[in-house]
Amino acid sequence: MAKSEAAAVKEPGSKGKLKLIIVIVVALLLAIGLSVGATWYFMHSAQSKPAPAPAEASTTKQPAIYESMAPAFVANFKDANGRQRYMQVSITMMARNQGDLEALKVHMPVIRNNLVMLFSGQTYETLATPVGQELLRQKATASVQEVAQKEVGKVVVEQLLFTNYVLQ
Repeated sequence: MAKSEAAAVKEPGSKGKLKLIIVIVVALLLAIGLSVGATWYFMHSAQSKPAPAPAEASTTKQPAIYESMAPAFVANFKDANGRQRYMQVSITMMARNQGDLEALKVHMPVIRNNLVMLFSGQTYETLATPVGQELLRQKATASVQEVAQKEVGKVVVEQLLFTNYVLQ
């Protein structure tokens, strides 16, 4: 008799646990199915989009091309005391496209004129410091880029490099 009462007591509890296990298994299967479906959906949509490979190819830089501007620039200017000073600068242009650089060379008289005017308008006190030299190099680069944009239609020269710099 005791065994039948114990079986009767376990019977209703085991049905409740069985339902709980079935609900958990169904929920897990549903979660797994949803994750597989979502993964397939997003992977499939990512494959259908065009690859951005051409955009990445255009961002790779071409090798630098260096073109020296000969002869060296010589400019005179006055210092704060009114004394006559001279500056000699050798410049090298750095570009990435030889064809564009050749197109810019046609306008070299305009570029040289603008640079001589820029150099002549400086003060000795400014040019004697490394910061002043760097500022002058940046201004000269901007001047050449402005001429390139106006005449060639795009910025050809990436930067100007001072390869020789003498103040007297």
